[in-house]
Amino acid sequence: MKSLSFSSVFLFIISSSIYAQGRFDDVEIKTTQLTDHTYMLEGAGGNIGVSVGDDGVFVIDDQFAPLSEKILRAIKELSDQPLKFLVNTHYHGDHSGGNENMAKAGATIIAHDNVKKRLEAKQRDGSYKPEEALPVITFNDKLNISINNESVAIFHVNNAHTDGDAILYFTESNVLHTGDTYFNGRYPYIDLNSGGSVNGYIEAAKRGLMVIDENTKIIPGHGKLSNQQEYKKFLKMLEELRDNIQKAIDDGKTEDEVKSDETLTKTYDDLGYGSGFINSERIRLTFYKSLKGNKS
Repeated sequence: MKSLSFSSVFLFIISSSIYAQGRFDDVEIKTTQLTDHTYMLEGAGGNIGVSVGDDGVFVIDDQFAPLSEKILRAIKELSDQPLKFLVNTHYHGDHSGGNENMAKAGATIIAHDNVKKRLEAKQRDGSYKPEEALPVITFNDKLNISINNESVAIFHVNNAHTDGDAILYFTESNVLHTGDTYFNGRYPYIDLNSGGSVNGYIEAAKRGLMVIDENTKIIPGHGKLSNQQEYKKFLKMLEELRDNIQKAIDDGKTEDEVKSDETLTKTYDDLGYGSGFINSERIRLTFYKSLKGNKS
């Protein structure tokens, strides 16, 4: 399919996305420079990673479709080079909702095999995604892309946030994008119905920590720009919650008892981890169901 200019894409978005009016109207895209050619974009939904250079623009995640115009404008302020690649860290709409618009702007979409399977399946409302919204390149385990004078390592982590999560590491810039395998300073959403699991999530954090150092800049799926020390604290929180809830299970506690037992998560509740999308009751329930092997 022939790529459209940025201006043509803007017109397409304005004419076809009437539903953009509403809760996204006041969203602003905040740009933070990480290195001489890598950036983090924040808006509504998952944090976006961007690499710019002579080879083109490389993007990680694209939030919601109604925000595509604003995101493309923010990218254009960084580079006049064409969009080259877009990687989805997983299939959720706050990370892949702008796929169709980004593809029309020229991006080739890349994702794990399971992301494509979930995006091409019938959606919750009974509809199907257009072909443009689907990944063109998929991978099973890992993938390496050389762009803008560095190698970007993309690797799959099994059954963490979902069954199709990817973590990306910019080897020269020393920047890590974790997707939703890391929620900075808050309890994570572990999507048990989409292949996620507590143990897989913990292993994903360990995998991410293996490739970084104290100078790495970390783009979490949600939350502010992070670093190795904060990432380690996040892993510690996950492991402590797992130990607490596993002990409760071993002691014969029921689902309702674990769900209502605030002592299991109190340490991190007091630090504000339950103030986000996932509150303390919901994280206890998620851990219980995952550790018991009940994903219903």
